Amino acid sequence: MANLFLRFPGNRHKALTFSYDDGPREDVRLIDLFRRLGLRATFNLNSGSFPPEEKAGSKTFRLTKKEALDLYSGSGMEVAAHTLTHPRLEEMGAGLAAYEIMKDKENLEEMFGGFVSGIAYPYGTYSDEIVETVRNAGLIYARTIEPSYSFEIPKDWLRLKPTCHHGDERLMELAESFVSADLTGRDRDPLLFYVWGHSFEFDERFGGTWDVIESFSSYVAGRNDIWYATNGEIFEYIEAFNRLRFSTDRSYVRNESYIPVSFFYNEKDYTAAPGEVLILD
Repeated sequence: MANLFLRFPGNRHKALTFSYDDGPREDVRLIDLFRRLGLRATFNLNSGSFPPEEKAGSKTFRLTKKEALDLYSGSGMEVAAHTLTHPRLEEMGAGLAAYEIMKDKENLEEMFGGFVSGIAYPYGTYSDEIVETVRNAGLIYARTIEPSYSFEIPKDWLRLKPTCHHGDERLMELAESFVSADLTGRDRDPLLFYVWGHSFEFDERFGGTWDVIESFSSYVAGRNDIWYATNGEIFEYIEAFNRLRFSTDRSYVRNESYIPVSFFYNEKDYTAAPGEVLILD
């Protein structure tokens, strides 16, 4: 529809999200950083790879199941799937691949309660058959690792490309472009900045780059025109926008979702409450 543009909650023009994999111990420090700065992220876990509980508090690579439950529950972060044991899915038989995906989803839903909506492909690799398996498992988004270097709203959520990895040499260049973009009152699509990685990459074993994510996070945080959200929240919000029902003459619109939806139409900002019918100027 001409002159209709998505806006994020509060009629914001921008959204920022993060995606971190594997459930390593460094997630503790990363989540502490994100919570202090008001940032939101999705953490993709392998439920079949938790070490024994007697290893709690040790130097094991991953958190134990109890440690993971304590960390992610109530943190404001999203938990998503990453397969049961982190295999290359496209190299497995169809049945085994489906089991890896479904069992991880089932375990995480039982562990944390509620629904698991998304997945990150292990190693970022997949095939058309794996995409269909993910779809049939009831997952609604699936992250790859191929950078888009753009802020465009994704069109294929089961082949979801992040903007870039946190270690990309263009990270701060992209951040500056994202933050400086002035979209107030303009007829154009909003921007989505999507960063992914593994928190263990900040450890001294991999160059000790905590300063990189700390500097980036501090730079992008606390801005009134950015919505800080998890992967799943952004997907569900965009789906709600796409379900807005307009009359034939476009004089009114109904929000058929369960969340408020903001949009820009004919030079004016609107927000429709769940189930509300709005008269459009």
